[in-house]
Amino acid sequence: MEFDNNKPIYIQIADNICDRMLSGEFKAGERIPSVREWGAAIGVNPNTVARSYEILSDRGVISNQRGIGFFMSEDALDRIGSSERKKFIEEELPAFIRRAELLGVNLKELV
Repeated sequence: MEFDNNKPIYIQIADNICDRMLSGEFKAGERIPSVREWGAAIGVNPNTVARSYEILSDRGVISNQRGIGFFMSEDALDRIGSSERKKFIEEELPAFIRRAELLGVNLKELV
């Protein structure tokens, strides 16, 4: 995993897990790698991964089954999809439209 210096690593890890869920790599109810496994796989401190898991847990995307590990929530796909759509519509789409207008791109051409 390559990291962007302009965004905290723990947020990028959480976003990456959400992207993997959206792409179908992780499935509802499925176990995800432990904090240590994930940290070793991507080359970061397990404490950083733990922060990511805490964020995802607070959002209801993953849950911890004590002694067994972390699992994707049954409704994780719905939760992620809903928040990502909202983020896209409120943040990314307006920036895209502004950029297209500045460059003289006809939005009808894109559709």
